Amino acid sequence: MSMWDAVLMLNELVDDSDPDTEQAQIVHLLQTGESLRSIWPGEEYEWLHLVGFLHDVGKVLAHPRLYNEPQWCVVGDTFPLGCKFDPAIVFPQFFEHNPDINNPEYTTKCGIYQEGIGLDNLIMSWGHDEYMYQVCKLNGCTLPEVALKVIRYHSFYSWHQNNAYSHFMNEEDKKTLQWVREFQKHDLYSKLPTKPDEATVLPYYQGLINKYFPPMMKW
Repeated sequence: MSMWDAVLMLNELVDDSDPDTEQAQIVHLLQTGESLRSIWPGEEYEWLHLVGFLHDVGKVLAHPRLYNEPQWCVVGDTFPLGCKFDPAIVFPQFFEHNPDINNPEYTTKCGIYQEGIGLDNLIMSWGHDEYMYQVCKLNGCTLPEVALKVIRYHSFYSWHQNNAYSHFMNEEDKKTLQWVREFQKHDLYSKLPTKPDEATVLPYYQGLINKYFPPMMKW
């Protein structure tokens, strides 16, 4: 299916973890994109506008016509595997039920990694962020790499809000962190006060999708 097909599928889902469930998902996508566009206007930042519009499309994993994954493994925080679970991760008490917590190789600060290895070399937990990132990469999306990283790490809250796992960062990750933090100002709990006029703004995002994505994609 096309990226636009996936956007429309997302509009049929209600994210149980989203505090704005009274709004259709496409409204959230437009509000995020338009909020970013208002602060970062112009063609130079069109990649950021499109990231705002597409960042949650990976939630189609939970759609019954696609993979029908349970929402607990699609939405919510993401975090690295193969190292100690940081207490800044939401609901850390539930990690006591994860068998990795009893594996000494996975319970040190660095675990199976080395300091400064770079976030791209970490194995991240599965969810809509990682799925969407992989879909973009494997389908030859031409968005700049920083755009794909914002998609991949936007739910990595323990990192971009609490500085957890910063010992794994390299110089490139410092640039990514700045953009992820900027993006977050326009995502959760930061909706625009008015609903965007879909007829006016949707063609802009459809045009960007046509520019950066192939017409048909593997999901």
